[in-house]
Amino acid sequence: MVEQTVVEKNEDFRSGFIAIIGRPNVGKSTLMNQLIGQKVAIMSDKPQTTRNRIVGVLHSQEGQAVFLDTPGIHKPKHKLGEIMVTTARKTLSEVDLIFYVVDVTMEPGGGEEYISNLLKGLKTPIFLVVNKMDAIGREEGLQRIAQYSTLVDWKEVIPISAIKNNNLDRLKELIFQILPRGPLYYPADAITDQPEKLLMAELIREKVLIAMREEIPHSVAVVIEHLQERQKGPLVVHGTIFTERKSQKGMLIGKGGSMLKQIGMEARIEIEKLLGTSIYLELWVKVKEDWRSRPDVLRSFGYDEKFE
Repeated sequence: MVEQTVVEKNEDFRSGFIAIIGRPNVGKSTLMNQLIGQKVAIMSDKPQTTRNRIVGVLHSQEGQAVFLDTPGIHKPKHKLGEIMVTTARKTLSEVDLIFYVVDVTMEPGGGEEYISNLLKGLKTPIFLVVNKMDAIGREEGLQRIAQYSTLVDWKEVIPISAIKNNNLDRLKELIFQILPRGPLYYPADAITDQPEKLLMAELIREKVLIAMREEIPHSVAVVIEHLQERQKGPLVVHGTIFTERKSQKGMLIGKGGSMLKQIGMEARIEIEKLLGTSIYLELWVKVKEDWRSRPDVLRSFGYDEKFE
């Protein structure tokens, strides 16, 4: 990832909010993490990884860009899915610039038509960010870009590879040409506004997404119950992984606790990087039946503000 440059605010300082939208699994979180130079949004190869609107802050000599990484826009199958899509749609009216991220390896389909219709009529400038250019041949890539370019009246069309960090410098240049002159919204050392407990829970969920298959990843929620500080020894982090069925609980724990141990070990490494200190991570797995369709449970898991 790239290093951020923090400088004093000048009279031509530009700042604003940028929504990153698109279908699931097109690389929105990877793009934001690369742009700000640090991991604040979890990543996996499974769609619908992002559930909340995650804020990431880019500091540069030109100004400050506040990215809102939204859940992938998709046809919802449960209450949680409805919240995710509503969150993404609401963000469009709150920003100075929109990144519509597409996967160049996929042809435009019904999902792109749906999102494009949401964007039509907006006065907000829109960048078509064509991701995964490293995974396709030049000629085919140009043809695919041409297909996407006809969907909406874009301010800019920028081909990139987020994972390879290709053409992101150009994207950042264009950002600060578009953003208005404005204030410093976040302190110069801030990269996100997410509470540490939420970031820790998301890092644990990321390891579940990577380790598990089939329907289990999408039926999992993680809550950090509490933190226990000791006079001596590492910080103790108590986390609970919730799933919807007893059979899923058994798979998450694994034979002799092997799966849970693997998830915990990998999550601990990431959380220690986040906190800059050693931790002792204790994980439990509990069943909360049909939690994705229960508003009371969704509120308890931190989705309450999305019901307004």
